[in-house]
Formats: sequence, structure tokens, C-alpha cells
Amino acid sequence: ELPYSFFVNDMEIMQSLSQTIADEKMSHEQVIRVVYQPQAVFRVRSVTRCSNSMTGHNGAILHTHFSADGKRLASGGGDGTVRLWDTLTCTPLKTLKGHKNWVMAVAWAPDGKILVSGDSKGEIRMWDGETGKSHGKPLRGHTNYISSLAWEPYHNTKECRRFCSGSKDGGVRVWDVAQRKCTLSMTSHTKGVTCVKWGCEGLIYSASQDRTIKVWDSARGILVRTLEGHAHWVNGLSLNVDYALRIGPYNHKGTAPTDEKERMEAAKAKVKKVLKDNGLQYELLCSCSDDFTMFLWDPVRNKKPIVRMTGHQQPVNHVSFSPDGKYIASASFDNSVRLWNGRTGKFIARFLGHVQDVYMCAWSADSRLLLSASKDSTLVVWNLKTKKIKNQLPGHADEVYAVDWSPDGQKVASGGKDKVLKVWVT
Repeated sequence: ELPYSFFVNDMEIMQSLSQTIADEKMSHEQVIRVVYQPQAVFRVRSVTRCSNSMTGHNGAILHTHFSADGKRLASGGGDGTVRLWDTLTCTPLKTLKGHKNWVMAVAWAPDGKILVSGDSKGEIRMWDGETGKSHGKPLRGHTNYISSLAWEPYHNTKECRRFCSGSKDGGVRVWDVAQRKCTLSMTSHTKGVTCVKWGCEGLIYSASQDRTIKVWDSARGILVRTLEGHAHWVNGLSLNVDYALRIGPYNHKGTAPTDEKERMEAAKAKVKKVLKDNGLQYELLCSCSDDFTMFLWDPVRNKKPIVRMTGHQQPVNHVSFSPDGKYIASASFDNSVRLWNGRTGKFIARFLGHVQDVYMCAWSADSRLLLSASKDSTLVVWNLKTKKIKNQLPGHADEVYAVDWSPDGQKVASGGKDKVLKVWVT
């Protein structure tokens, strides 16, 4: 049976309809519109304890990333290595050596066969996802550090051949894995690129320190439109179909159809479901900035923002749509996490529990739990229904820079300044 949640004026009915009407100060005389929304059919249990502390990195861990099936975990950091871990046994699989500098970004291909990593010198390396072997020489082209990597969505191409990179040099490049070269170079930003996303409509979005977001055609490499509005550096981007694009053909159990055509259809159906459940035709984009604000965009059709989201009192460092696209979470240096409506951008709640800067958020696969990582060395799990702390997870000895919730919802991986990768379980 499909569970539903019910809303009046974008407020979820928690106890009773009469209580919600009283809280919203609505008249009993008028017609009240109750909106119902389907929820995930499965439920992810909150992580409560650290099952493994995995040492090995000799520098701060800057990135942790689960593969689409949730069976492998990659971490990159200040020691110039990328490490692969088996999530079932929590043991190291391979140490991928080749980078001479800090590893700034890692990204799994949607089919999990290839892992790419970018370093602080601008070099990108490709690794075999199974064996950890390097795919030849590094890909060179960028002249400054790699800030972000994003793969082409699985439903657009079953081969998983192309990915894009954003760099501090202001350039966005599209690379072909098979040809091992840069096929498109897009230079229009006047300052460093902070984040790149590859959307389901075949568009690439790049956020920059020049205060703009640019929308590119991934087939021809031409600029489609520029999104302007922020008054300071744009720090991060999130699409409401991010999670659907990330897991591709895999379901919440980490399994995928064996037939190639069925895999493509499964990946396409996931994206369509998110858009349909939110009453949308096209994907939405959310951006966050050092100007303390966020913008919600309809980037496929319009260069004007849908709404400007204000409330944070310090730079907003990270923004993330929930897997079902109904919520947006933002992490800020004002020690808080804020929750917003993913369709209208309306403010819902403020989560206070950290005592220092919040660096990053991660969602559970069922969109019912939110995890935040902070400079105060703790992780906090928030319950979306009660808008309160579900669990506090201390354990790290220093700042937590990176956190990721596995797509199957079973595990959370976190890493930071203390050079230890911790795996948290239910």
C-alpha cells in the first residue's frame, strides 16, 4: 500500500485537520484545499552507531561517494590517493595512486564501471570501478584545481561515456571516456567554476564565483542562457532529479534489470516519476551563494528565478534536493540547516543542533530523514516529520567535510580533517 502525506497551505497535517486549521489561523467558514502527496513505499531506518572507523588516508578526507548500487564506496583527500572500500565488509579494496596533489572531486559512473577523480593541479584520472586499475594517462586541459565532476545521465546514453568537469580556471569541459580526450570546452565564466550538474534534458549547469549560473547544450557545447541574480559567489547547485539521475537503473535495494533496454526504461521512469509527483514538466534547479540567499530556477525554459529564498544569516555552503524532489535542504555557516518546499521555495523549518558551521547535507533514500555534517565534528540526523533531532552522531576528532548516505539507505559514510573514514549503520 502506498503511504500518503496530507498538506494544508504547504503545512503537513501532523495531528488532526482541526489542529492544523487552528495553527494556520484559517477560518472554518471557507473551503479548505487538502493536498495529498505519495511517499516512498519503503522506509529507511536512521543510522545510530559507528560500525567501522577506517584509517588509511594520510590527509584530510574531502569526498566520500557511494556507487549507484551502494556496494562500493570511494573516498578522496589531501594525501593524493583515491581509496575504494567494500561497504559490506567495510574493508579496503584498493588504493588508487596516481595523483600528485590533493584529490578535490570523485564521481562514479551511473553504471558503476568507471570512477573519475580530479585533483588540485587540474588533472583528471579514470579508474576501473572493479579492479581499481588506472585507465592510462591523466586527462589534461584544466589549468587550475577541479572543483566538480558530473556524469551524463544513464537514460540519455546507456554507454556512460561522457562526463563533465568544472575548474577554478573558469572552464567547463566534457570528456569522452572511450576516446580519452576532451570533446567540448566551454569558456564563458570570468572566474572559477564551483559546481557542475548534468541535467536530464541534456543541459549542463555550471555555477561560478563570477555570480552567475550558465546553462550549456551538452551536444554542441554552446551557451543556452545565463542565470543572474546572486550578489556573491555561487557555491552549489542541486537538481530535483539529482537522486534519480544518480542511481540510474538501480532500485532502492541496489538491484537493476539485466536487459539493457529495461535498464534504460527503469532509469527514465525514475526521472519521470519525480517530475510527475511534483506536477512538473521540466527539472528545477536550486542554487546557493555567499550572499546568504538561494534561488529556485526553471532553467530549461526561463532565465528568471521562480523565487528568492532568504533567511540564512551567513554564507550558504551546500544545497540538496530530497530524492522525491519535494524538499530542499540548505547548510550554512550560521550553524543551521533550513528546509524549504522543493516546488515553491517556501520556507518550512529551521534545524538548530550544531554549534559551528554546517558544511554539508545528505538525504535518506525515502526522503524522511536528513543528515548534516559540521565543523563541530558531529553528524546530526533530523526527522522530517517532527522537524527535530532524531540522532546525534559524535565520533570524529575534528571537522567533518564529507558525508554520503548510500542509495540503498543502509549506511552513511563520513570523513574529514581527522583522516578517518567512518561508516555508520542502523
